[in-house]
Amino acid sequence: MAEKEKGEKALGLKLSADLVELLAKLQEIELEDFEMNVGDLEIWFQPGAIAAPKIASPKIVSPVTVKPTSIIAAEFVPPIETYPGKVVEVKLGATKSGGGTRGKSVIIGGETTPAFYTFESPALHPPVVTLDVFDMEVPLAKAVKMHVKEVLGDPAAWAKLAVEKFGADLVTIHLISIDPLVKDASPKEAVKTVEEVAQAVDVPLVIGGCGDPVKDANMFAEVAKTFAGERFLISSITRDMDVERCAKFIKKNGHVALSFTPMDLNLARELNRRLYDFLPKEDIVMDLTTAALGYGLDYAFTNMERARLAGLMGDPELAHPMSSGTTNAWAAREAWLKMAPEWEPRELRGPLWEVVTALTLLLAGVDLFMMMHPAAVKTLKDITRQLTAGGSGDADKLVEWVSMKI
Repeated sequence: MAEKEKGEKALGLKLSADLVELLAKLQEIELEDFEMNVGDLEIWFQPGAIAAPKIASPKIVSPVTVKPTSIIAAEFVPPIETYPGKVVEVKLGATKSGGGTRGKSVIIGGETTPAFYTFESPALHPPVVTLDVFDMEVPLAKAVKMHVKEVLGDPAAWAKLAVEKFGADLVTIHLISIDPLVKDASPKEAVKTVEEVAQAVDVPLVIGGCGDPVKDANMFAEVAKTFAGERFLISSITRDMDVERCAKFIKKNGHVALSFTPMDLNLARELNRRLYDFLPKEDIVMDLTTAALGYGLDYAFTNMERARLAGLMGDPELAHPMSSGTTNAWAAREAWLKMAPEWEPRELRGPLWEVVTALTLLLAGVDLFMMMHPAAVKTLKDITRQLTAGGSGDADKLVEWVSMKI
């Protein structure tokens, strides 16, 4: 009885005598389905008990920072794509063997990849430049006039200067004197001017009109007939002209049509379809309208790039070489207007305006550039030559571009 009371006092419980006796013998008991209802629970730890050893957490060692001393070498394999379409090849200018009088012919187009994807296919025919010549004196920006002031009013001398000094691949003769609002010159007078230019230079010619659809068509017909077989580029055939008549005399006399439309690819397709009824595709070049730097160049680029990609993806109505009226850059007043000192001199700003316009559209896939300033022409030709040479740049120079001084 004394043992029972002693056990109950130690546990704080009232236990049966049998349970106390078992505990005394076995010192351990395992209960199943045991439930205990308690109020306050206290736990005593006997003094002298050995505490469980603490396990030290692992020490995190910061990695040693080492500055890289070289670039990790890795092989780059460019993704090679093939395209179902191909841009049509167009020959401008006919030599004696081809029934003309030109000293050389120029071929544009023929691309099977986007512009300068030389890792997919080498450039077949690099872009070319034609310089503007006018058949009468016209207002010009000072930056341009200073280079041609000695030949203003003399289109033959101007054309000769463009080829021999400025490196033009072709010459564009703008016959603006036929404009009814200017001199209203006759088509025969225009023919005489073209003859003088054709005798002064032997490069292919681009025949430009005045913008009047009726007067231009009459002049083009006379020039086409007089210079049959020369493969001149007739610039340009528009939707508001008598397209059938123009296409017929261009075909009959062996020339090439410049199909000119606003920045709308659907209009370009429409005009090209009308020309297909009378002209083979190799006698058509597209002009999708050039908007200069600051005046919609981004839209012009997008429009031309879409046309080129559509042609490569199999759209036959857009698979034509593209021409850019890059001289539209001089219509931007920022190219010639006197401005604050930080924007001067105009003599440098003007050609920069033209060359930025040209280089942007070069990347869209333009094949033929109509230009004006000799420095802009040289810059475009130099960069085109570098891009088509197939070489690589100087990495040591390129990495220091931030600190370079011009």
